[in-house]
Amino acid sequence: MKYFSTRGSQDLLTFSEVVLIGLSKDGGLFIPQTIPTLPSDWKTAWLNHSFTSLALEIFSLYIPDNEIPRKDLECLINKSYSTFRESNITPLKKIKENFYILELFHGPTFAFKDVALQFLGNLFEYLLEKKNLESLEKKNTNKKERITILGATSGDTGSAAIYGLRNKKDISVFILHPRGKVSPVQEAQMTTVLDKNVHNIAVEGTFDDCQDIVKTLFSDNQFKQKHNLGAINSINWARILAQIVYYFHSYFQLFSSLNILPNSPEANNIKLQYCVPTGNFGDILAGYYAKHMGLPIENLVVATNSNDILDRFFKTGRYEKIVKIVNDGEGNGIGDHTVYETLSPAMDISISSNFERLLWYLAYESIDTKSGKENINLAGSIVKKWMDDLKSKQCLTVEKAQLELALRDFKSDKISDQEDSRSQISYVLDPHTAVGVAAADRQKIPLNMYQICLSTAHPAKFSAAVEESLKSFSEFKFQEILPKEFVGLLEKEKRCVYIEKADPEMVKKTIESELEKEII
Repeated sequence: MKYFSTRGSQDLLTFSEVVLIGLSKDGGLFIPQTIPTLPSDWKTAWLNHSFTSLALEIFSLYIPDNEIPRKDLECLINKSYSTFRESNITPLKKIKENFYILELFHGPTFAFKDVALQFLGNLFEYLLEKKNLESLEKKNTNKKERITILGATSGDTGSAAIYGLRNKKDISVFILHPRGKVSPVQEAQMTTVLDKNVHNIAVEGTFDDCQDIVKTLFSDNQFKQKHNLGAINSINWARILAQIVYYFHSYFQLFSSLNILPNSPEANNIKLQYCVPTGNFGDILAGYYAKHMGLPIENLVVATNSNDILDRFFKTGRYEKIVKIVNDGEGNGIGDHTVYETLSPAMDISISSNFERLLWYLAYESIDTKSGKENINLAGSIVKKWMDDLKSKQCLTVEKAQLELALRDFKSDKISDQEDSRSQISYVLDPHTAVGVAAADRQKIPLNMYQICLSTAHPAKFSAAVEESLKSFSEFKFQEILPKEFVGLLEKEKRCVYIEKADPEMVKKTIESELEKEII
């Protein structure tokens, strides 16, 4: 298994290389040469597997044994998920008839991103240690290579990345977040981690500004090579890979709860729909890979908040930023991306960084003649043009046939803060999961369809929104859902560097200054 860029670069890289590099030199994202198919007996062979056993089987389809021996991979997986509070890692909870919630918030930071980032943190350390050992053997040098992990967060990625990388050997981590635009708990989870290798940067701006800075620094080859930059955001392929696992895990949990064997005739009559609150498109993209590997998913519902670029795409075929004209202070009208602040801030984005991976598959599958490498290159050139259009015109448009390909796998809906779910359920949701549940409610489904909504965070991470929404319910007491780990969190000592504007050069200087202090 090798990997290549969505934008047509001719380079074929190993799994280890794409993890450490993160973003292709042509600005594209890495995808596997092929989507592996499942073993013919997977429904029976994997039936009683734990989450970690499923992870081992699925990861092994994407990671060659000569890169990470199976025994080493098993150790990495076990180490990564030993930090979860729930032994089942991602338990499936029945809420009402035919409707389930997949709880993905039982990791160290109470967010779904722990599932990928606990693994990725250990993977970075393993690959770097292996690389240094090989270098020592070949060059007879004691100089160790370091890696600088750089990421942007709208809240949960930052704390999950920090908890996954804190105190790792030869690894520094820098996380940018938009000042004042993450929840107090999210901010405290990041800034109260005082390990020497952890650096938080609060940027005056939006999450998109932070993400643009990260992309700018990764495209600066001199800076990237000097500091050996690595990516922690969902542009890193390993994050998508880790998230594929819980789709399979939930599938087996569902059939276990129904007391039906997955390979039985009765199972063939059951349809499965996943509803996913979606911002950067990574969480739901993992479901796309699971479906195309062979997991019997009928469709995936993209649930957006008022920042609805994805919903608009699936309805029109146009992937278009909302741009308003503002005055630059000198009488000139300039374009400014509009991002609406909502109760689900992790989804407050103007573009979805992982969507480019889906675009590649839409381009590739729409090419009439299949001639292997030639079509791969052509798909890359199509995606490159689309992304150039997005950058220059703020919009890209796919053909009708390409949109129809997308609609084979996806449905979508937009949910505003003011909208309520049609049905009341006795379960406390965080604001992002509430978007997913409301979108699930709107779907017209047959009697034999089961819905699974992905729950992305513990509700206590968004206390203000949850308390405001549930203030009319006298039986609701916030203290009853508050994890002990959050008690006193906001009062702990914090460390963070503030940058007064979204300027890549200012961020570069800050990174170099902080690295100099750390390594001394």
